[in-house]
Amino acid sequence: MTAIRILILDDDPFELKLLSRVLANLGFAPVITCDNGRAALEQMDHADGSPDLILLDLNMPEMDGVEFVRKLVEHHYAGSLILVSGEDERMLQTAVKLVQAHKIQVLGHLHKPVTPEGLAALLGKWLPPSQSKPQVAKKIYSADELRAAIANGELVNYYQPKVAVATGRAVGVETLVRWRHPQDGMVFPDQFVGVAEAHGLIGDLTRVVLTGALAQAKVWQEAGLTLRVAINVSMDNLASLDFPDFVAGLAVEAGVAPQQVVLEVTESRLMRDTRAALEILSRLRLKRFHLSIDDFGTGHSSLAQLRDIPFDELKIDQSFVHGAWANETLRAMYDASLGLARQLGMEVVAEGVEDRDDWELLRRTGCDLAQGYFVAKPMPAADLPGWMQTWQARMRNEFAAIS
Repeated sequence: MTAIRILILDDDPFELKLLSRVLANLGFAPVITCDNGRAALEQMDHADGSPDLILLDLNMPEMDGVEFVRKLVEHHYAGSLILVSGEDERMLQTAVKLVQAHKIQVLGHLHKPVTPEGLAALLGKWLPPSQSKPQVAKKIYSADELRAAIANGELVNYYQPKVAVATGRAVGVETLVRWRHPQDGMVFPDQFVGVAEAHGLIGDLTRVVLTGALAQAKVWQEAGLTLRVAINVSMDNLASLDFPDFVAGLAVEAGVAPQQVVLEVTESRLMRDTRAALEILSRLRLKRFHLSIDDFGTGHSSLAQLRDIPFDELKIDQSFVHGAWANETLRAMYDASLGLARQLGMEVVAEGVEDRDDWELLRRTGCDLAQGYFVAKPMPAADLPGWMQTWQARMRNEFAAIS
């Protein structure tokens, strides 16, 4: 086993002794102990080198754990942290997010008193820096590059299935655009949608995505697959008053009923002109398109939008779904979102269903639809029939109780 230099920072002498003993019993000895942040920082500057792992208490006099994390950034700390504290769960989760925001690896958090099993589980996640995945900066593309990609037909649609939780039946897909770059391979939308919005290209991008998705919906329809196709709509699309007629025209041209189309709206920023957006969304509903509020509970996708806009579907953001079965804070937010949607007569989609535990939570709580890697990753349209056969077999074999 690779030797790990471990430093314990805690102002309580008893905790220092206890953690040292637990680590020794787990085979991690010797360890460095410090009872204040200044001593720990001095130890890090010592000739022997910086520790690979720090067990950090949050609530300490003089320099608390939050301030110590900021000092670690100033010292260019490249190791990992485990937070150990008597603070409540929400405080620990906030501290974890802060550490991650500082680009420091955090293996997890533990409540005092620490159990050997809990500490051993987190220590098992540690990897030497040479084996940990380096953070690679994402390439930034220019408006001209994106404009050329649109003109050259380099944008392609992938589709991620949505399934009914009660039956396991595939009922729809979300359309997710990709850029098949001739040199860089598959480029994801977070690297170019913002460019499109900033340089007036979102209309062209949306046209490509919509046209492709509706054409594919018609192909599935003719093959006997009745799937509602969801397409993401930018707030910039909702500034153009002819957008409803544009979408309706494409649907007629493709031969797809509006009832089979879901427009997912994410309000990542405030609307410049609420009148235009309200008119456009109201007209789309009158034309019988479904409207979905995406990433509910994040950004500006909130109660005000539910009050003002005639959404008929609510997508609970993945950050409130994955792991909610074991996290009281996430569970409260998940339950509140689900309950609110039910009271408003809306269909509910849970995003970020990553594992069996997430799926079981949706089953127990009666959520309508599930989307996430546990069900399927986004895939090319050609892969969907094969996935459906595999998924139906899973339903029969693993989840017979819901069939």
